[in-house]
Amino acid sequence: MTLPPLTPRFAALGEPYSLPIPARPLPDPQLLHLNRPLAAELGLDAAAIADPAFTARMAGNAPWPGFDARASVYAGHQFGQFVPQLGDGRALSIAEISDAVGRPQELQLKGAGPTPYSRHADGRAVLRSSIREYLCSEAMHALGIPTTRALALVGSPQPVRRETMETAAVVCRVAPSFLRFGHFEFWYYRREHERLQPLADHLIAGHFPEFDGDPDRHAKWLTEVVERTARLMAQWQAVGFCHGVMNTDNFSALGLTLDYGPFGFLDAFDPQHICNHTDQGGRYAWDRQPVIGHWNCTKLLQACLPLLGDTPEAAVARAQPIADRYPEAYAAAMTTRWTAKLGLRESRDGDEALINRWLGLLASSKADFTRSWRHLARVRVADEQPDTVAGAGLREEILDLAAFDAWLPDYRARLRAEQSEDRERAARMNAVNPKFVLRNHLAQAAIAQAEAGDASEIARLFTVLAQPFAEQPGHEAYAAEPPPEARHIEVSCSS
Repeated sequence: MTLPPLTPRFAALGEPYSLPIPARPLPDPQLLHLNRPLAAELGLDAAAIADPAFTARMAGNAPWPGFDARASVYAGHQFGQFVPQLGDGRALSIAEISDAVGRPQELQLKGAGPTPYSRHADGRAVLRSSIREYLCSEAMHALGIPTTRALALVGSPQPVRRETMETAAVVCRVAPSFLRFGHFEFWYYRREHERLQPLADHLIAGHFPEFDGDPDRHAKWLTEVVERTARLMAQWQAVGFCHGVMNTDNFSALGLTLDYGPFGFLDAFDPQHICNHTDQGGRYAWDRQPVIGHWNCTKLLQACLPLLGDTPEAAVARAQPIADRYPEAYAAAMTTRWTAKLGLRESRDGDEALINRWLGLLASSKADFTRSWRHLARVRVADEQPDTVAGAGLREEILDLAAFDAWLPDYRARLRAEQSEDRERAARMNAVNPKFVLRNHLAQAAIAQAEAGDASEIARLFTVLAQPFAEQPGHEAYAAEPPPEARHIEVSCSS
């Protein structure tokens, strides 16, 4: 049996950034699913996975050899209000390793029991929310969206009370680093500014080596994170992903999608869709996500002002152009995304209006977001009659057919202007417009079966979501819009 080599990095910073905290064992842990491709990427061989100690480690029932599990402290702006101390309330870092190609990776258990940062909570995760995070983090990875990963899902009969009595579970999450915007906010607002540079330099040395040792390294790192975050928001928007809790403590200092709670993918397109019923004011609605991403970046920059200048005035003068990079980076990334989704090779004058008209049609029709883009790939440039579109599939999604029939000739004219060839364009569109996403009703079906003692749907759904752009004959049900009784599934911060 061979385990990947330990390479402690964040743990080496020691206290007060993190504290050694043992996980609390789970009774009767069962490995419900293992992400074998990720295990191979991490350098876990077959003997290591087959060892009974592996499941024990994934449950928090045994330590990773040579590593003390740790919980870190951070703060955050939650729904716009600053909370001075949060932290890993139900998450523990159980190992920092180098993967099969030498990249740094941190393994973290979510649901491993209470820590000093649990704020009187039980430190557990329930099976329902654990299945959702396990499946979605890997679905996002398959979509090409930067994200934390999921290695293993472990269930237990231990009762856990949320809105109702449920059972416990643990997800082993994997990322190069789990540092958040809130880690920097914690030390800034405590006025312990001397703690900021070791934290930033740790991150830069391990994950931005091109800036390591540069006198301007902090500004360059922050610029990169701001631009990564802007691009990430564009990627979310393009696939209809709604995060649900875009607090600064849920934003990654590496520009990853972090913390899958009350997330959701759009079914019927509503730009003001709120996926988290706790978010009664709609702060984190789909159409607000890009703005909130920018707002969060300004909070990171504020927390890092002591790194950017010797005086407050000098620091603000350095931070402002970094903040200004966000709207530029987002606009460029979003234009690229919409252009590709429409099957256009390049952006031209007039395309923005064409895209906005199309999105307006989807919104006014409450058309299925994922299916409509997929149908659009079947449009043929030479057709003149709208009822030949996509075997009528696209017209079935649209309510305002008069507006659609006015838009379609303009779209075809735009395609002809760049001599678009139907088959080649369809292949390009189907490579960026997924057929399969983790719709809430699909996740709920897997949850219901697992709660009844059958984890097989987790495995089936995991396999389908691993190839979101492929046709996958025989799996059409996973691409269908939700049935009427499942169109209003609500998720909250406990999901």
